Amino acid sequence: MARVDTYGLSHAGKVRTVNEDHFAIMTLQKAVQLRATNLQDTTLLDRLRKPQVDIFVVADGVGGGVGGKIASGVAVKAVVEYLAEAVGCVQDFDVDRENAFLENLSQAVERGHHRLKEMFQTQGGPATTLTMVTVVWPRAYVIHLGDSRGYFLRRGTLRQFTRDQTMGNYLVDIGAVTEQHAEKAGLYNVLSSAVGGDFVPTVGVVDLADGDALLLCTDGLTKHVSDERIAERLAHMTSAKQVCDQLVADALEDGGSDNITIIVGRNVPREAV
Repeated sequence: MARVDTYGLSHAGKVRTVNEDHFAIMTLQKAVQLRATNLQDTTLLDRLRKPQVDIFVVADGVGGGVGGKIASGVAVKAVVEYLAEAVGCVQDFDVDRENAFLENLSQAVERGHHRLKEMFQTQGGPATTLTMVTVVWPRAYVIHLGDSRGYFLRRGTLRQFTRDQTMGNYLVDIGAVTEQHAEKAGLYNVLSSAVGGDFVPTVGVVDLADGDALLLCTDGLTKHVSDERIAERLAHMTSAKQVCDQLVADALEDGGSDNITIIVGRNVPREAV
């Protein structure tokens, strides 16, 4: 058996006075532990064992100061509330019902979207990015809006499994502008999708392998720390906390111009704990 070593860290950075980021790490587990018996056949218990479910969420509020902080906080709180209420649906996960499982995860994010719309009934009100990864080993289920990111490291290679939802990427994808024009016009800094804004979530599945490390982060990290540096830190990980501490320090050393939030998770064999 293995456990998931996880840690999350959020820092306001060196320039911003308000931290508009929020994050959450949740573990859902339902199991029956057989302590002692003289039964010859204990296969009955196999039906009672449920996989551990680990849920990671990062959100980066937009809209300025307090408004952005409220937006990201509302979105993460709504996800936590919904999953707490629907914990049975999540714990009763079955690979044959993945679509229904993903629908439950999507509804958790939609609750935050609708709540923000009700709170700020004006066009262009506070909104937030949101990247949520739900791990039922060895699969990771992803709900993504905005430009916070998800990565995994496999055998020394860092792979980004989210795509930034920005106007730059959108317009380049449809052939409306070139990458150079999008960069010059600052379109990569404008979100095309967000919780509380234009709500177009990306939903997907990532197959993990033994030894993979997961990382979720807001753009306060990736503005200052290269993919190569992130890969190096993950490759030499001794604990999830150690990597979070190091990467936040790296971002601050390079200027810390934005809020920085990181979640790291990896599977650790029980005998190594």
